Amino acid sequence: MNQETHVVGFLVGRETYGVPITALHEIVRVPEITAVPDAPDSLEGVINLRGKIISVVDLRKRFGQPCTRIDRRSRILVVEHRGRLVGMIVDSASEVLKIPESEIEAAPAMMQEGGLDCVTGLGKYQGRLIILLDIGKVLAAREVRNKAAETLAAGSNATAGTAGTRTASAGK
Repeated sequence: MNQETHVVGFLVGRETYGVPITALHEIVRVPEITAVPDAPDSLEGVINLRGKIISVVDLRKRFGQPCTRIDRRSRILVVEHRGRLVGMIVDSASEVLKIPESEIEAAPAMMQEGGLDCVTGLGKYQGRLIILLDIGKVLAAREVRNKAAETLAAGSNATAGTAGTRTASAGK
């Protein structure tokens, strides 16, 4: 019996990515997005989706690609992450792809070592490579890096003697 992995295919830039269909809640057109102050760069803001407030991440920014305007083909993939709904802006959502397990290879070691642990594998589908993603790692990796950077910055500020200055000015 030939097992298949069902993924939702979508484009970010010129690349086709896929996430497990089981992680997807729905796909919606991009509505007006409300900006959130002091948010990480890849967090575009929040939307109101039928009464639920959902954070929206721009995958172009998350993947370090040049930003483009949101157009009529742009979509938000609404997925569940840590018990909450989160939206991911993509250039377009293509289709549900059924990739045979025999056509999926593990992510190259170089990707794993280079901090790209959100890539779970590469699927071969009709002559194309589909980059398979772990939603949890895509959405969590930046949070971890940002917290690590803040911790390092706080540590270096304390070492340089600027932490006291910041505390004193915060009290004014």
